[in-house]
Amino acid sequence: QVQLVESGGDLVLPGGSLTLTCTASEATFSRNPMAWYRQRPGTLRALIAHFFYDGSPIYAEHLRGRFAISQDTAKRTVYLQMNNLEHEDTGVYYCNTFPKDDTQWGQGTQVTVSA
Repeated sequence: QVQLVESGGDLVLPGGSLTLTCTASEATFSRNPMAWYRQRPGTLRALIAHFFYDGSPIYAEHLRGRFAISQDTAKRTVYLQMNNLEHEDTGVYYCNTFPKDDTQWGQGTQVTVSA
């Protein structure tokens, strides 16, 4: 049973911003730190941002400074604030735990960056 629901994806202009939201079940949220993954067209799904076990945020090197992960533990919700979006940010964004649980992928949310 999938316990993750992503939302917030949209069509956005280059340079624009979006905030993605993921709500998890209590079991999933408490199991391991939460993370965001992205699958760009024609590529494998990749880890882009996650919390470490001490709560510190970790980002893929090329996204640091533009993306920010945050969470509301009371709501079991994790967010991904994305700024100054580029064409290369187009893809389907998923949340999961870190490390990932391959039995728990949700439907993802589509982000398209295009003029």
